[in-house]
Amino acid sequence: MGAGKMGSFFIDLLSFDHEVAVFEKDAKRLRFTYNCQRFTSLEEVRGFEPQLVINAVTVKYTLPAFEEVLPVLPQDCIISDIASVKTNLKEFYEQAGHPYVSTHPMFGPTFANLNQLSEENAIIISEGDYMGRIFFKDLYQKLGLNIYEYTFEEHDKTVAYSLSIPFVSTFVFAAVMHHQDAPGTTFKRHMKIARGVLSEDDYLLQEVLFNPYTHDQVSQIRDELKELLAIIDNKDADGMKAYLTKIRKNVFE
Repeated sequence: MGAGKMGSFFIDLLSFDHEVAVFEKDAKRLRFTYNCQRFTSLEEVRGFEPQLVINAVTVKYTLPAFEEVLPVLPQDCIISDIASVKTNLKEFYEQAGHPYVSTHPMFGPTFANLNQLSEENAIIISEGDYMGRIFFKDLYQKLGLNIYEYTFEEHDKTVAYSLSIPFVSTFVFAAVMHHQDAPGTTFKRHMKIARGVLSEDDYLLQEVLFNPYTHDQVSQIRDELKELLAIIDNKDADGMKAYLTKIRKNVFE
């Protein structure tokens, strides 16, 4: 479901070994899908009788898309999502009446090299259907991804750490930066990251930051900035050395 960047990636990935169809209401997006059946109506989905549905729509519409398609799915069809934000998904799955599997490929088309994913990670939610988990585990292993199994709660904690800190750091950079006629290498790298993050869907950014575990992570950033600002204001050379030693240990060890 959905022929955006990740939806198209999964279509291409699966279409050589499986019979694949894509359901996408925006027919223009279907121009860039190949080696699959292309549906724009729910009746076409009903006739296809899928064994597995991968919900790859924008995170804002994950639950509405599921609710729309459920009436036309076979009872034994496994429903799945690849959403980076799992808010309310556990509760939805538990009452949906279908076997389910939830995963999170911890990469995106913005930054990742989709042809070389051996340094990227994927999370499979341990609370899902066994056969569904095996399907995605085999798929992700073929891509060379590092695979981790977490509960929904453990996933949300991980996302709060791995996404909220880079996102907030990027927001701060973007908020205080101004145009540079001759930017240095470090500035240009930060700018590339900022453009990538800020090209993400607003709702996705919002939901990552509204994750109940995000507040404590952002508070840590505030505390660290307060400590660093005090070192700068006092021109505390010893304090700066100790601070650099501390953060280098975090990065290099």
